[in-house]
Amino acid sequence: MALAEFLKQLDALVAAATAAFDGAADEASLEAARIEYLGAKKGRLKAVQKFMGAVGAADRPAAGKRLNEVKTQIETAFTAAQGRLGAVENPRRTGEVTAFDPTLPGRSLRLGRLHPITQTIEELKGIMGRLGFSVAEGPEIEDEWHNFEALNIPLEHPARDPLDNFYLAVAGAAAGTLLLRSQTSTVQIRVMEQGPPPVRIITLGRVYRPDTADATHYPMFHQMEGLLVDRQVTMADLKSVLRLFAASFLGSDVHIRFRPSFFPFTEPSVEADFQWHDQWIEFGGAGMVDPNVLQMVGYDPEQVTGFAFGLGIERLCMRRHNITDIRALYRNDVRFLRQF
Repeated sequence: MALAEFLKQLDALVAAATAAFDGAADEASLEAARIEYLGAKKGRLKAVQKFMGAVGAADRPAAGKRLNEVKTQIETAFTAAQGRLGAVENPRRTGEVTAFDPTLPGRSLRLGRLHPITQTIEELKGIMGRLGFSVAEGPEIEDEWHNFEALNIPLEHPARDPLDNFYLAVAGAAAGTLLLRSQTSTVQIRVMEQGPPPVRIITLGRVYRPDTADATHYPMFHQMEGLLVDRQVTMADLKSVLRLFAASFLGSDVHIRFRPSFFPFTEPSVEADFQWHDQWIEFGGAGMVDPNVLQMVGYDPEQVTGFAFGLGIERLCMRRHNITDIRALYRNDVRFLRQF
């Protein structure tokens, strides 16, 4: 078959199909016309397509291109006829735009909510901001210097055990030198490295430890840590800041107590508790910044001192909302989250 004859058949098919679709008076007649022209087995387009084999090999690319164009034209004509009949049967519709009907009741918009962890973080930023602390941020993938060594955590310390950290295999980096940060104290080191004292910051963000998920543990959680470095900073300043913070967060005056503890990056170190509703609750770790840490970042411990503290944001959020299982915060159950 010559190419010209094949193209003539295609042109005639387009004209006939378009006329049939435009002349359909209802959806039944339109469906009958669709089957006649676009039917998968006995449609006229399918029948014409069989003549492609009779077209000369040199002309087949042009014939195939025109065949695809004809198929698109016929399908477009059918879609337009569908829209025309839809508009006739439903006068409220014009194409794809529904006419406004002021008699219909309104539809309430579904409003999203901030996650309870995000709500808690924003509240903590506000409280500490009023106490003069600015927010500092840093990377979640850290090196051993910022995560351990600059924080006075020696190589033999159990906190550096591969089983207690998420070490990463990164191209171009030595094995075991990069890890997901296990504490937000890394940001404090970075801030002190960038400039001289005074420093008055809080760091909030995700940290990672390979804990088995249960009611009180999760391999990813959030911390807030505070750091103040200046001249003549004392434990009394630390206790005052923690008491003001706890009173602001809980909405009433509270008592703070210190229990002796040990952290490599603070000396002395304490566990801080606050009394709320006649019950002592663990707040977090705190203490005076170890002189070795100050020397690591280039500060003179004879001239400046500082305090640091850290707490779990999930713990505060769960205490505020009486949540008993930390896993509920990460199941993405809308029925649970919409309560906050």
